[in-house]
Amino acid sequence: MSPANTTYRSIRPRRAVARLAATLALVSLAADLPAQRLDDRAGVPDWEVHPRFKHDVFTFARVSYTSFGRGGWGDWGGWGGGRGRGRWAIDYPDAELNLAFRLQQMTSLKVNPDSVVVELSKDEIFDYPFLYVVEPGRLVFEEEEITNLRRYLLSGGFIMFDDFWGESEWENLRSELLRVFPDREIVDLPIEHPIFNCVFNLKEKPQVPSINHALHYQGTGITWEREDAKEAHYRAIFDDRGRMMAIICHNTDLGDGWEQEGESEWYFREFAEKRAYPMAINIIFYAMTH
Repeated sequence: MSPANTTYRSIRPRRAVARLAATLALVSLAADLPAQRLDDRAGVPDWEVHPRFKHDVFTFARVSYTSFGRGGWGDWGGWGGGRGRGRWAIDYPDAELNLAFRLQQMTSLKVNPDSVVVELSKDEIFDYPFLYVVEPGRLVFEEEEITNLRRYLLSGGFIMFDDFWGESEWENLRSELLRVFPDREIVDLPIEHPIFNCVFNLKEKPQVPSINHALHYQGTGITWEREDAKEAHYRAIFDDRGRMMAIICHNTDLGDGWEQEGESEWYFREFAEKRAYPMAINIIFYAMTH
């Protein structure tokens, strides 16, 4: 289908919204393990995967991890949408439900309507070429996770880090990534890099605040959540052949743009439609075609 002339409605609540265009080549992605079925899709439409593509669809794989302080793995203190999970479950599962629907609706990518949650220490991660980590500012890798993640990335896998703010959270993630690749540079990506224009031609690096922060500062031009987080950074780690293995989305919260798309039409138009979804589609397209 050609999405350029498609008008669609936000998922929750049901409001008319503006058009979102994308042209994305079909990419076959291995996903042999069964995805998690969610009884409550929160109004997100479901769809059947054609039998021909049963094992060749994009499946969103979220990483569960240990974090120091409040909200670690297994924490029952209210993080993770009140679902009794840790910081790794922020925005779960609405963010991936909405993103999968938009990918399926607006691109030619074949997409699994369901997602999976994986652990870096398990070989199941090798069944998913794209991994997503949210709020890594307090992430702590276990030793077996370091070994397995390094092997996964050097074998062709890709990982995306999203939704963390400020210098202290960056320093924590940087130190953890240096444990995985002590001899590899973490590179700042310039706006001229193809990941910013491979599908959507983005003129600036998108900064997406949480919906509450955005609504509080609506009309002020403030999109950063901390004084030491005014500039959005997109950093990467490459293998010896120059293939991007990891993208680090710092001082931005793309996931909230997916999760909260239906809560405010203004937030949808300003952040989900213009920034969060275009950047996500660019990242997924680039990762799966390189």
